[in-house]
Amino acid sequence: MKKARANYLNQSAYCELGDFLKDLITNDTIIICIGTDRCIGDCLGPLVGTLLKKKLFPLPVYGTIKNPIHALNLEESVKRIKCLHPKASVIGIDACLGSSDNIGEIQIRPFPIHPGKGVGKTLPDVGDISIIGIVDSCDNNELFTNRNIRLDLIMDMAEVITDTLIYAYSLYKKL
Repeated sequence: MKKARANYLNQSAYCELGDFLKDLITNDTIIICIGTDRCIGDCLGPLVGTLLKKKLFPLPVYGTIKNPIHALNLEESVKRIKCLHPKASVIGIDACLGSSDNIGEIQIRPFPIHPGKGVGKTLPDVGDISIIGIVDSCDNNELFTNRNIRLDLIMDMAEVITDTLIYAYSLYKKL
């Protein structure tokens, strides 16, 4: 399966990722941003949701800092969203753990997100397409909570993902 990847520091990251995403996004796409604002490493998704809403992104967006979709309400939230948008394609957005060499990488993949997998939780898959941001290393078991993840990294990655979605949608609309 083909996927796109770019480091958030790359000035053209949103263009490269958006060029890939434009072929996967439609007017029937919804965005589900997963994570919690109670942990810096896990707030990437809700931060993207908040930024998209502030920028008046035209597609439905669920999961924000104010109303996060996280492990405790994920299953119920996804069921409710699917009832509201039964024929929609879903882009799931979440923070992810990876190798230390890949911290800062954003990936777009044509398959669902497996939330909680990196921290040993079994949660329902989300989306038809996934956008993940690798925010920390999975080299040890401290996972998200006690690590030195900088809010600056999360903010910058969230801005690139937000710009990617806006750019991809504008390219889609031009087709």
